[in-house]
Amino acid sequence: MEFKDYYAVLGVARDASADEIKKAYRKLARKYHPDVSSEADAAQRMSEVNEAYAVLSDPEKRAAYDRLAQAHRSGQAFTPPPDWDAGFEFHGAPEGMDAAEFSDFFSTLFGHMAGARAAGRRPHRGAPGRGEDHHAKVVLDLEDAWRGGTRTLTLQVPQLDEHGHLRLRNRTLEVRIPAGVRPGQMIRLAGQGGAGDPPGDLYLEVVVRPHPRYRLEGKTLITDLPLAPWEAALGAVVPVALPDGSTLKVRVPAGSQGGQTLTVRGKGLPAREPGDLELQLRVILPSAYDPRAKALYERMAAELTDFDARKVAAAEAERSR
Repeated sequence: MEFKDYYAVLGVARDASADEIKKAYRKLARKYHPDVSSEADAAQRMSEVNEAYAVLSDPEKRAAYDRLAQAHRSGQAFTPPPDWDAGFEFHGAPEGMDAAEFSDFFSTLFGHMAGARAAGRRPHRGAPGRGEDHHAKVVLDLEDAWRGGTRTLTLQVPQLDEHGHLRLRNRTLEVRIPAGVRPGQMIRLAGQGGAGDPPGDLYLEVVVRPHPRYRLEGKTLITDLPLAPWEAALGAVVPVALPDGSTLKVRVPAGSQGGQTLTVRGKGLPAREPGDLELQLRVILPSAYDPRAKALYERMAAELTDFDARKVAAAEAERSR
């Protein structure tokens, strides 16, 4: 997928005002609208113009797009960075916008937004003056998602100033994070959405930042468990560090092999029904540069002459068929 320069499509500067963007769009629409244009590629060009205008005429989409555009050029091979739109506060989608009408580039960046916002909004009968619900994506460290607690979060709210230029206003909130909140879960902040009587709500979609030692799949916490060869072979009780800083004692069965998974029920992400902890066993061999280890390896090689690792692995693979 190639990066699209929407400013170049409309022929406007990156600091163009909302009025300048609208004028450029109208001029190009008169030129390329299929009902009046004699250009051979009028339909394609009109689609590109509509797509660019759908982004640049919306302060929220434009602000998020501008963040990406700082590091990408038109035509450059492009894959959106994870959670590229985190930290922006969004509200309702533009009237008539349909991601299916536009390119894969647009759909990849913005196609999910209308659906996510619609899912966050619920009808409120009898409250015609109620403010619109807003939503934002927030990125948490795994430790914060695990423990919960009150956190200070800052959202960027895109707005147009009196001259129609895009500006970002910071909004700081004190948010109570429920212990064990999962990626994709929504935290609802009542009355923190759009102005109205009563105000709308703000929905925070949780993203958990990648961790060097752990990963989450739903409520399941997955991590490596390094073992010494004798711990795997003879069995042992070994400590496992959890994201909240606590330590869990886990019994490793005798005869364990590297690559196996040991599951500890109920010790994953905290919840009313906690997830499981999956430990992927890694057997770490002592270095043969250590003379003591080298001597033991040589002794094993001399005494265990009937052990053939390839045959054992082949037999295990055959049993698992």
